Amino acid sequence: AGGLGICDDGLVIDLSQIRYTHVDPKTKTIRVGGGCQWGDVDHAGHAFELAVPTGIISTTGVGGLALGGGLGYLSRKFGLTIDSILEVDMVLADGSFVKVSSKENEDLYWAIRGGGGNFGIVTSFLFQGHHVNTSFGGPTLWNIDKTEQILKWYRDFMVNAHEDIYGFFATLTVPGPPFPEELHGKIMCGIIWNYLGPHEKADEVLKPARDLKPDFDHVGPIPHPTLNSMFDVFYPTGLQWYWRADFIKEIPDEAVAQHVKYGKELPTPHSTMHLYPINGNAHKVGKNDTPWAYRDANWAQVMVGVDPDPVNNEKITKWTKDYYDAIHPYSAGGAYINFMMDEGEDRVKTSYKDNYDRLVKIKNKYDPNNLFRVNQYI
Repeated sequence: AGGLGICDDGLVIDLSQIRYTHVDPKTKTIRVGGGCQWGDVDHAGHAFELAVPTGIISTTGVGGLALGGGLGYLSRKFGLTIDSILEVDMVLADGSFVKVSSKENEDLYWAIRGGGGNFGIVTSFLFQGHHVNTSFGGPTLWNIDKTEQILKWYRDFMVNAHEDIYGFFATLTVPGPPFPEELHGKIMCGIIWNYLGPHEKADEVLKPARDLKPDFDHVGPIPHPTLNSMFDVFYPTGLQWYWRADFIKEIPDEAVAQHVKYGKELPTPHSTMHLYPINGNAHKVGKNDTPWAYRDANWAQVMVGVDPDPVNNEKITKWTKDYYDAIHPYSAGGAYINFMMDEGEDRVKTSYKDNYDRLVKIKNKYDPNNLFRVNQYI
């Protein structure tokens, strides 16, 4: 989460050399070292037509995303990342090494599937893989003036869509190549698709979106690792980010109006707003089965002010805060912890709801002196 990767007067532990993957084609599982990035997992699994639900940037670290929840192109079909964690190896605060699964240290197994980095250092994950090979995906973009029309259509379409269909809504500034030159630098709204059903049905499935006459349509067959790394080049390391987020159950017309207003006012080319759908099979896990308490939310919303130049800090921060303040009244209350900065204990409690007290008990058992505290602290 924003601003929590390093700290003053503390210790940053570098896991980047624990970087390995092993696919077992018989059990369709993927063993992943704690220092891996998601691109490593995508690459290893793809050879066996397997994938794990993850985010939308392949350079994201496996550990942080997986422990916080994990959502992206596969969420509606296969659930959250935490729903595919079978087992982890962990080093605890006292230096001991434990295996954690549904059969060993069950309380810890519950906690690490959404409770973040509060409980120890995960050196290895075992994920259940899912059959994914070549998807049918990519962006459809419209002029920013069509935001109201497209978002009102999208909110109804995505709630009722088959679980094979995924699309996140965004307002963004079109970067350079490979986009057409006439679109470079234009602020647009869009939906980035991933269809996991039969390709011969893809045109029929996407026809309602194409009937809205996108100004740019680049949706077609795409290998899963390629889709999952599509935005890597636009978000390299070293950028400054300011985050705000919410869980969303519904998008009323009043909220659409705020998206229209702030979408036109993106402060820098890297700044953006995304609405990630988290319904479908992500809803089929109980709200107390993992710490992820908002199983009834339909979207995880995030707005980020992003820029490489410190001179723009105030500009990206103000836009993000103002946007959040305007849209938060229409939210479900809490937010996805991987999209949050240090926003105080009450915000963390709200995001875990009635799972918070159980997390506190497990925290006190495994880390009574609060060694692991630079995170969404429990």
